[in-house]
Amino acid sequence: MEGLNILVDPIWSKRCSPVSFAGPKRVHAPGIRFEDLPHIDVILITHNHYDHMDIPTLKRLHKAFAPRIYVPLGNRRTLKRHGMNDVVEMDWWQELPLNGSLTLTCVPAKHFSARGMWDHDKALWSGFVIEGGPGAVYVAGDTGFGPHFDQIAQRFTNISVALLPIGAFLPEWFMAPHHLSPGDALRAHDILNAHTSIAAHFGTFPLGDDGQHEPEEALAEALKNHDMETSRFLLPHPGEVFTDLH
Repeated sequence: MEGLNILVDPIWSKRCSPVSFAGPKRVHAPGIRFEDLPHIDVILITHNHYDHMDIPTLKRLHKAFAPRIYVPLGNRRTLKRHGMNDVVEMDWWQELPLNGSLTLTCVPAKHFSARGMWDHDKALWSGFVIEGGPGAVYVAGDTGFGPHFDQIAQRFTNISVALLPIGAFLPEWFMAPHHLSPGDALRAHDILNAHTSIAAHFGTFPLGDDGQHEPEEALAEALKNHDMETSRFLLPHPGEVFTDLH
């Protein structure tokens, strides 16, 4: 956006886990090889779960590009322990300039944080909105459904692109407070009045009881009975590139 290359919750590791030999294993390669990345200027980390704050990946990115990293409150200390010092903490609704054209706002999410047994909810979780150019980009991160979507929509009336999670939604009795179902993501798309939404957080790591293709199948089914004449909800395949988003 506007001359900056931005990554959100990047993970090139084979597992999302505190150890490299156990834990959820990715089922397909990353959409782009690490060696093929352009220069990375900015990284956004929505929360500290291992599939979102992957230290091995962040250390590689820090060594290769030295990007500035933006995190919710309480997460900077984790990255500083691993040699990353250009880390900016943000609170919900705080705004900061990214460059002369873009503004970053940390926005609420309905989730939780933990990296071990004793740090539950000791750090904040969030989404982000990047404003500038032809419209705003909303990154939801991990979130359950809640009133924060209305709050974000009231504050940002020009959302061109929304990145909305659809996976790890089963069993719903356990996951619903923390993760959107595909149907919930479609409801959020409508509330946000986004021109384009892109499905995220599915099909890469087995994190819930939903099967490999169940989130995308459920979203496709929900879209059959939904009026999308003035907007669209895209379902990306690994490595697929979208260029016409505004």
